[in-house]
Amino acid sequence: MTQQQDEEETLMLQIQNTLVSLDLAEEFFCCDLDACKGQCCIEGDAGAPVTETECRQIRRALPAASRFMMPRAIETVEREGVSYIDEEGDLVTTLLDGRNCAFTCYGPGGICLCSLEAAHREGLTNWRKPASCALYPVRLTEYPSFIAVNYHKWDICKSARVKGRKEGIRLFQFLKGPLTERFGQEWYDELELACNEYLKSVL
Repeated sequence: MTQQQDEEETLMLQIQNTLVSLDLAEEFFCCDLDACKGQCCIEGDAGAPVTETECRQIRRALPAASRFMMPRAIETVEREGVSYIDEEGDLVTTLLDGRNCAFTCYGPGGICLCSLEAAHREGLTNWRKPASCALYPVRLTEYPSFIAVNYHKWDICKSARVKGRKEGIRLFQFLKGPLTERFGQEWYDELELACNEYLKSVL
């Protein structure tokens, strides 16, 4: 490993028991559903990462969420379950036709939405959706002693980067709600302070 590579790999923010990529401070991001149509729910070669606990929550939410799901998706979930192990050995949500997340539903203008979240917004469930979906485009990787918080940059999110830059919204700001829900208010306050201090030092 070269010195430059080593330095690049150590450019992280340490917040409590997490190591956070500087991308969260540097990148502008704000979802633009009118432009992207929610493609992150239907593109890719695997479902959304989930935990065993989240699978149980999905099964509990299924009766309410099913009223928003496509009939074929309901049949698929009843037959195959709410999740499966992908080629990399990760537990992920079931796919419909090997592409769409089975819990995808469609709103006005063909925008992809989440049936689990739709049920929650209607007050039918107390749980919203898997953390990997709420936190996207951030991905978490758990290690024995820390959690890595990284940005997954995808071409289909180009409109979100454009909108974020136009409105001056950084990635850590866009994900304030989901990050706070996952790690707590104290953690997010530390992240916000660290990101702002870092930006002051480089701008």
